[in-house]
Amino acid sequence: MACLLESAASTYCAFGRLTFPARSCHKRRMTNQNQFEFPKAMSADQFEEMFPNDEACAEDLFRRRWPDGFVCPDCGSRNAVRLKRPRCVHQCRDCRKQTSVTAGTFMHRSHVPLRSWYRALHIMTSHSNGMSALQLQSHLGLGSYKSAWMLVHKIRRAMEVADGFPLIMNVQADETSIPYRLKGSEPPPGGRSHEGRLMIAGAVEVFGENSPGCVKLRRIMDQSGPTLKAFLEDATTPGTWIVTDGWAGYDGLENHTAIAVGDTPAHEVLEWIHRVFSNLKRWGLGVLHGFRRKHLDWQLVEWSFRWNWRQRRGESLFALLDAGLASGPATWKDITATEA
Repeated sequence: MACLLESAASTYCAFGRLTFPARSCHKRRMTNQNQFEFPKAMSADQFEEMFPNDEACAEDLFRRRWPDGFVCPDCGSRNAVRLKRPRCVHQCRDCRKQTSVTAGTFMHRSHVPLRSWYRALHIMTSHSNGMSALQLQSHLGLGSYKSAWMLVHKIRRAMEVADGFPLIMNVQADETSIPYRLKGSEPPPGGRSHEGRLMIAGAVEVFGENSPGCVKLRRIMDQSGPTLKAFLEDATTPGTWIVTDGWAGYDGLENHTAIAVGDTPAHEVLEWIHRVFSNLKRWGLGVLHGFRRKHLDWQLVEWSFRWNWRQRRGESLFALLDAGLASGPATWKDITATEA
């Protein structure tokens, strides 16, 4: 996933849409293509009005990908003619290369209709708790569960790109473990045992008078100092002030405050990071019916995106479209390899 994020970040910069979605001090700047803001999720009627058919979706994608007019991705020429074909295909007059509006994006070579893609994005962003691939298949009327599953995972890859920005200012950090089950396995033991559990490191911004900002989550193999410090270096900008409990693994961090928890409940000392963990576990049980080891990384990506865009859910649809244009194509082999 790190390779995907690094490769897409430079591309995403070219779109000029690097944003901080849930921060009061960094309001999201709307693009020229979107003249209206939707702080709340778009209603079904609004969506139908904006994207009534495949042609409207293709025109929207074209404006997002080439706001100043078509540019051939092979030779860079602007001398092109639009062909009378679906998905807004252009042919370069210089190199003769034909390029559809979805070529090279997360919709690359997809047989799912464009409007179904847009409906999937709308459903994934407007439903606060998300939706399983099986439910999405039913909503979109797709004939194959595999198609719905691929849609969900390609959208999750776009979520990672849209959320690929480090935390700033003041951050609370901690680690936790969550239970998982394999098919037919027994429930994991309770207590502090990590048997049958997956370890997760988390960090959340805290602004002003105890107001939460964006969150970062990562699966970790252990709670050692090198592991936790590597996570925080990737998750925060230099100079960020980090508040943790007294665990020795955090010793040596710069701009760091360690609070000895003692007999005080941990959720009172580090309120917001423990609320993040609590909401994550509740989501995993209620929506996913339990976390699975091989899916956990992308499940954390989806949950983090929902948290970070919770106050701007109407704009998260457009953020995913922009990120999807930058994230590039992914095949079944690419996605299943990251699930292993």
